[in-house]
Parts: sequence; C-alpha cells; structure tokens
Amino acid sequence: MSAAVDERWMRVALDAARAAALAGEVPVGAVVVRDAEAIAIAANRTIRDQDATAHAETLAVRDASAALASWRLDGCTLYVTLEPCAMCAGALVLARVDRVVFGAWDDKAGMAGSVADLLRHPRLNHRPEVNAGVLAAECGELLGAFFRARRADTASRAEARLVDTPDASG
Repeated sequence: MSAAVDERWMRVALDAARAAALAGEVPVGAVVVRDAEAIAIAANRTIRDQDATAHAETLAVRDASAALASWRLDGCTLYVTLEPCAMCAGALVLARVDRVVFGAWDDKAGMAGSVADLLRHPRLNHRPEVNAGVLAAECGELLGAFFRARRADTASRAEARLVDTPDASG
C-alpha cells in the first residue's frame, strides 16, 4: 500500500476519533478497508456503552465481520489512530486482518511494539503486516489535547471543591 493511501484512510480514522472526543470518549478511531472501500468505521464507546471491550478496533472488527458475513477479514486493512492494546491486537489476529496501520504509539499498553508485539508474535498462526506511525503527530496530538483538557477539568473541579469547603476553624 502506498503512503498516500495509508494517510487517506488514517484521516478517516482521525475523523472518527474526533467524533469520539466530542462525545467525551477517548479519541481513538478505526476503519476497516477492503478493496479500496471502507466497510466499517468505529470510534471508542467504552463510556457510552459502559463496556470495557468497546474499543474502536473491536467495534470496527465486529461491524466489518457483519458487513462481510464472515469472521475472517481476509483482504482487509485496519487503520487505527492509536497502537492496539492486547485485547484489540488479539482480536485483529483472530479475525485474520491482513494489515494493521496505526498512528500514535502507546507506551503504556501498545501491543504492536511498545510494550510487546502480539501482532507479530512468532508463535501465533496469523501475523498481520504492520505499518506504524502513520500521521503519528496528528494522532498523538489529538489524544494529548483530550487528556490535557481532562486533567485541567479535573483540577478545576478539585479547586472548586476546596473553595466551596467551609473553613474548619469556623
């Protein structure tokens, strides 16, 4: 796949990630592409669905499987704005996705080379091709801005509680 094609689809994943951020979700978006067509687009919904498994990748895999009426996603590429975690990497291996293209690295939970490399583990029966760091700065900045805003909001709420707390002296 060409760099231009990977960037085009990563921008679609970024749009999904921005929509997730607007909904108060961690801004991760994913797109499953087959034969130059998006067959599934998803974003994180863990908060909305109160479901720890509702990551963008797993939702996109579910939707793509439904669209193709097959659990095997042969010939598919998954584009995701953040390096997949262990759960998502496992789902991608089990779904037999041909390629995984991701944007930002995840030093805390990434399973495509950061913490470990589940996607390309030599003992697994399927190992997708991996292209890392596509539009990494843009993907990383979206996540960084989201968490900076969340920390600022948490700090301002904590400060408001301190101001509103009656003085213990009386």
